[in-house]
Amino acid sequence: MDDFFIFFQHLCDLEETQPRKSLRGNWIYFINLAYLPDMKQKIYNLDLIYGGTPVSFAIKSMEEMVDDNGGITDEPHRHNFYSVIWSFTATGTHIIDFKDYPVLPQHIFFVSPGQVHQVLTDPDPTGMNILFTPEFLQRNSIREDFITNLRLFRDSDETPPLAITEPMAGRLREYAHNMKSAFDSDNEMKFETIGAWLKLFLIECNGHCTLHPAGNGADIEVGRSLVKRFRQTVESHFHEWHQVKNYAMALNVSPNYLNEVIKANLNIPAKDFIQHRLILEAKRMSLFTTKSGKEIGFDLGFEDPSHFSKFFKNSSGQSLVQFRETHPF
Repeated sequence: MDDFFIFFQHLCDLEETQPRKSLRGNWIYFINLAYLPDMKQKIYNLDLIYGGTPVSFAIKSMEEMVDDNGGITDEPHRHNFYSVIWSFTATGTHIIDFKDYPVLPQHIFFVSPGQVHQVLTDPDPTGMNILFTPEFLQRNSIREDFITNLRLFRDSDETPPLAITEPMAGRLREYAHNMKSAFDSDNEMKFETIGAWLKLFLIECNGHCTLHPAGNGADIEVGRSLVKRFRQTVESHFHEWHQVKNYAMALNVSPNYLNEVIKANLNIPAKDFIQHRLILEAKRMSLFTTKSGKEIGFDLGFEDPSHFSKFFKNSSGQSLVQFRETHPF
C-alpha cells in the first residue's frame, strides 16, 4: 500500500502544478499496483471500474470526468479495455505510443487495450468517452473479428483521430444517446441494447475511416484472415521471432506470399510491421522501466547488445539514450 500513497501524493502534486485537465476520471479507473514487471516503472495499468465495481462497459461525458477528477493531469497509462474518445469542443494533445495528435473539436480517437497513451486538454473540454472490454463484446454476441475487421482500433500502428462531419455527427449523437439511456436504465436487456447501438456507432465510424484503403473486395476477403492471424502471432512472438520466415512457417504459408498479403492490406511489408512492433516495445520499455539498453535488447530477443543498439538507431534515427533524453515523461 505504500506505493499507492506515493502515487496518490504524486497525483496531488500534479494537480497543483499542471494547468491542463485530464480526461481520466477517478470514477472509472482502478490503479493496478502491480504496474508492469516491477514497482520502479512509471507506467500503470487501468481496469474498467464504475461505482467501485468492475464493469465491462461505461459511458460518460468529458465534463463529468473532469469534475470527478478534480483537474488532475493525465499521466501515461494503458488500459485493459477499448476507449472511444469523442471531442465535441475539446482541444489539446493526445499522445499515443510516443506520437502526438492534436485534439480538435468533432474528432474521435480509438484506443486499443495495451496502447500507452496520455490525454492533455485545455480548460473546459466537452465530449464523450465510450469504454468497453473484450468480454463485453463476447457476452453480447459481438464476434471478436468484428473489432479486428474494423479499421478503427490499431494496437501498434498509426492512430490518428477520425474527423466527424455534421451529418455523421447527428447519427453518432443518436447512437451515443441511446447507449447512455440504456446504460442508466434498469432494463434487464440493457447491455444487449448497448451492444446493438455500439455496433451501429462503430460501423458508422468505420464507413468514414480512410486508413488502409481497401483494394479489390475478393482480395481483401482472402487476405483478411491471414492478416488477423499474422497480427496476433506477431503480438505473441515479436520478442523472440524477428524474421518473416518464422511467421510464415507458423501460419503455413510461404514468406513471399505472407509479405504480399500484408503489404496489400497494411501498405507495409511484413518485415517492417515486425520491426515496428519491436521498436514500439523498446520505446515503451526505455521510458517506463529502469532497464538498461542491454536488458531491453535481451528481453526483445537480441543476444548481442551492439546488434540491438544498431537496430534501434537505424530504425528510429537516434540511440536509446538520445530517445530517453528527448522524451522525458
